Amino acid sequence: MSSVGSTGGSIGIDGLVSGLDTTSLINSLMSAEAAPQTQLKSQLSSLQSTISALQSLNTSVKGIADAASALSKPGALNLFSTSSTQSALTASADATAAAGSISLQVTQLAAGQVSVTAPRSSWATNPPVLTIVGSDGTQHEVTAASASIADVVGAINGAKAGVTAVQVAAGTASDGTTLYRIQLTSDTGAKNAFSLYDGSAASVTAGTATNLLTQPGAATISQAQDAKAVLWGGSGAEQTITSTTNTFTDLMPGVDITATAVTSGAATVSVARSNDQIAAKFGSLLSSLSSVFSTIASKSAVTTTTASDSTTAASGGIFTGDSTVRAANDSLFQALAYPVGSVSPSQLGISINQDGTFSFDASTLSAALAADPDGVSTAMQTVAGRIAASATAASDPYTGTITASITGDQSTAQQMTDSISAWDLRLTARRSTLETTYAALETQLSAMKSQSSWLASQISGLSTGSSK
Repeated sequence: MSSVGSTGGSIGIDGLVSGLDTTSLINSLMSAEAAPQTQLKSQLSSLQSTISALQSLNTSVKGIADAASALSKPGALNLFSTSSTQSALTASADATAAAGSISLQVTQLAAGQVSVTAPRSSWATNPPVLTIVGSDGTQHEVTAASASIADVVGAINGAKAGVTAVQVAAGTASDGTTLYRIQLTSDTGAKNAFSLYDGSAASVTAGTATNLLTQPGAATISQAQDAKAVLWGGSGAEQTITSTTNTFTDLMPGVDITATAVTSGAATVSVARSNDQIAAKFGSLLSSLSSVFSTIASKSAVTTTTASDSTTAASGGIFTGDSTVRAANDSLFQALAYPVGSVSPSQLGISINQDGTFSFDASTLSAALAADPDGVSTAMQTVAGRIAASATAASDPYTGTITASITGDQSTAQQMTDSISAWDLRLTARRSTLETTYAALETQLSAMKSQSSWLASQISGLSTGSSK
């Protein structure tokens, strides 16, 4: 009486009795029934796009808050450049440094001890026991896994006694066996001098162990020594300073001086405040801020399109009409644009443009720092502090206004998702009801057709009998 087919993932019942395209009819009815859900899905998609855009903006604003907060802290603008009258000396300065200069002559570079043992093919005892003795008398006893030179080298390196060993080929013996020396190297500095004994620590203490570095064929290639420099040479205040490395740390507060060679006479190392570095650091913050302003402006812009019939339509961006985003933008701009006492933004290299954007000139700021380092630095850090406060108010993970907007939108999105799921259940039930209704209709029509045919046959029989 009826046929059952599948259309669009649902059961379709096409009427053979009624002649109706029941499947298409049900699908049309369901499309109308699903209109509210379709609209809800569209709204959810738009809201999810807004949430994503807000999250991206919030991340950028949080980055500005962190950078501005760091820039506003004491010492954040203590940036220095260094110079030297001789290329053999270089210097670095941290935030604790101060402008100044010092003259010194480097007379000796730091070195580590390098010694080699006499050549041999293997160790005489198995397993070998050796003792490394430091310059302060500290003993490190090591036992190798076997008499092979490679295992002895491995045992020395594994002792972590401040000595590095390496196996070096040293020709062949008269019987044709390969000979090896062990080269031993320490860190730089006189305190890292060492001796190597063939024997236990107890035998070293007893004086019965063999010093492997004084044997015939052994040698010390370089002695461990400190770097040395002379300050105020030739004066009554002449002083020699030493370092275990070629870097003299904190020779002036916050200043490290590194030597690559001894100097020909005294060299002068100077430390000066670097206005260019300070301007660049401030400029980096402003660049991030400009990027945020640009993002907000582009996503808030209203665009107008013209159709083929010359009608126009306007559409807003994802942030158009968003009061939270607008308030955050205005607060950040005011933090940047307001003067600090008698210091105007233009003195900090900041120019406010007619279109509401701003530009930054690092050279202007550098010149202002040179003219008034303390006043301009204070103004810069005040601006940075204001930016940090505004950015934090917007992006704080707990109290930020943008954060709160995201949280609210996410809650709304979840409610929409739940509603869409509920609609799925309602629509499934509605389709089932329609399919059942139309199936019953076809059954009734079939029964009525059968009854009609029977009645017609009965009437036809009566007519035939009457004619006789």
